[in-house]
Amino acid sequence: MSDPVDDLRAAERRLQVAQLRGDVEALDRLLDDRLIFTLGVTGGTYTKADDLDLHRSGRQSLNRVDEEDLAVLVAGDTGVTWFLGVLSGSFEGEAFHSRMRYTRTWVMDRTHGWRVVAAHASEVPGPADLQATA
Repeated sequence: MSDPVDDLRAAERRLQVAQLRGDVEALDRLLDDRLIFTLGVTGGTYTKADDLDLHRSGRQSLNRVDEEDLAVLVAGDTGVTWFLGVLSGSFEGEAFHSRMRYTRTWVMDRTHGWRVVAAHASEVPGPADLQATA
C-alpha cells in the first residue's frame, strides 16, 4: 500500500510539470471541476475552465518552475500542499518573474486520484528583498 503523503507530493510535482509544459490534458486530470483559484495580488478568482483556457490559448506560459520548499499534509481524502518557489514566463504577453507561495487543497477522487479543488497564490519577497527591508 502506498503512502498518501508521497502520493500527494507526487501529484503536486506532476501539476508543476504540467504547468511548465502547458499540458492541458494533464491539468484537466489534476484539477477538480469545482476548482476556485484565488490570486493574492488581485484577489480575483478563477475556475478550472479559466485556467485551462489560459494554457490552451498560450496567454499564459511558464519557462521556469523552481521549487524551493514543499510541505504536504494529508487527512483522509483531503490534502494540502504548500509550495514555495520561483516562476517565470509570460501572462497576457507580459513577461514575469516572481517568487510565489501556493497553498492548494486537494481531494482524493477514486477515478482520477488527487485533484486540486481550491488554491491561493501570493507573491512573496525573496531573501535579498527581506534583507533590504531589515
